[in-house]
Amino acid sequence: MRLRTLSCIFVLICLLLLSGCPEKPTGKPTEPPKAPDLPIFERVPSADIDLREDSDAGPLRFAIQKSLAWYAKVPDDRSLAFGNRTITAGVLRKSLAHFLALLDAGRIDRKSLDQEFDVFRVVPPDGGRILVTGYFEPVLDGSLKAGGPYQTPIYGLPADLLQIDLERFDAVKFKGEKLIGRVENKKVVPYFTRSEIDGKKALERSGLQLAWLKDPVDCFFLHVQGSGVVRLPDGKLMRVGYAGANGRPYRSIGKTLIESGAVSREEMSLQAIRAYLQAHPESRDRIMWGNESYVFFRWVSEGPLGSLDAVLTSGRSIATDPKFHPKGALAFLISEKPEYGASGQVGKWERFGRWVLNQDTGGAIKGPGRIDLFCGTGAAAERVAGPMKQSGQLHYFIKKGLLEDNPS
Repeated sequence: MRLRTLSCIFVLICLLLLSGCPEKPTGKPTEPPKAPDLPIFERVPSADIDLREDSDAGPLRFAIQKSLAWYAKVPDDRSLAFGNRTITAGVLRKSLAHFLALLDAGRIDRKSLDQEFDVFRVVPPDGGRILVTGYFEPVLDGSLKAGGPYQTPIYGLPADLLQIDLERFDAVKFKGEKLIGRVENKKVVPYFTRSEIDGKKALERSGLQLAWLKDPVDCFFLHVQGSGVVRLPDGKLMRVGYAGANGRPYRSIGKTLIESGAVSREEMSLQAIRAYLQAHPESRDRIMWGNESYVFFRWVSEGPLGSLDAVLTSGRSIATDPKFHPKGALAFLISEKPEYGASGQVGKWERFGRWVLNQDTGGAIKGPGRIDLFCGTGAAAERVAGPMKQSGQLHYFIKKGLLEDNPS
C-alpha cells in the first residue's frame, strides 16, 4: 500500500520531465536492459509440495471472495506482474473461481490439484528460500482530543501532498514509477520527513489530527503496520486505515539497532525493538526519525484494509511487492510460526502451511523474496507476528489451459 520512492535526483527528474525538451532521435530503438534481480516463477509438479494445511477453510473462503470481488472491478485483459513475465487478471480470476468451486465440493486434494492446476514456485534471484515476516493490526490507547497523556497525533492525508505518475511522462523509462512531494515557491520538492513532522511540528497547525495516542512508540508501530484500532477513554473502538505516505524511503530501525550493536540479529523482533525504545527514551526519537517514511490515515468502518481496498483475513492475506507478485492471486505458503514456552519466550518454531491470497503491499516489503503474513488484530496477533523472520516457500496455482505460453 505504500508507494515506491526515488532517490535524491527527485527535483532534477521533475525539472527534466517538465522542461518539454525533445530527445534526440537515436535510430533503432533499444529495449531497456532486463533487471538482473527478476525472479523466475518456476513451473513445478504439485507432488513436490507439502500441502498439509494447519487452518480451517472458513477464513479461506472469505479471503477468496475478497479477491474475486476485486477481480470483478478490473478488466480481464489487465496485465499483472508474474515474476519476470505478466499474467492477465482474467486468468487469475478464473483460476481462483475454479479453486473455490473445488473447495466447496470438498475436492482440494492431491489428485484434483495435479489434474486441475499448473504450479509455479517463487525462486528468488539467489536461488534460496523467501523471507517470511508477519504483521498485525494494533489496538492503541488514544483520544479524539489532545490533553493529558494523549499528546502524539495521528494525521490524515495532507491536501498539499502531490502524487506524480512518472509513467505518464515516459511509459518506458519510468514504468510504474511515482513521486510524492509538495509545491514550495513554485517548485516541486520532497514531502516533509518524519523528523520534520514529529520533531519540528511541520503539520501541527494543519488541523489534520484524527486522534492523539498515549505512546509515541505505539504511533510509530502504527505507521509500520499501516492500520490500527484506537481505543478511546470510554472504551469505544475506532479503526484507522492507510490513506497515503510522504514518499520518503523506508528504513528499518531494527536494522539500525542491529548495526549499532544495541540488539543482536538473533534477538531481533518487534518486541525487542519496543523494549529498547522504551528503555532508552533519550535516544528514542533519534532512532525513530531515522526512518523518514511517514504514513497518513483515515477513519474506516471496517478493516484492516489491504491494497485491494478489501478487508484482510487473519492468517490468509499476505503482502508482497506488486512489481513481482500478481495482485489477488492464490498461493500456498509454507513457513514457521512461533511457539511460546512457560517463560514467555519463543521456545520453538512450528511448521505451517496455508492457502493464502496476495492482498496487500508494504513499505518494507520489497523484492521478489519478501512475504508478509497478516496475523490478525491485537496482542495475540502481535505475539505471532513480532518475532517472525523465517525462511519459507511460496507457490502460485493457475488453472490448467488458461496460459498461452509457459511463464517459467
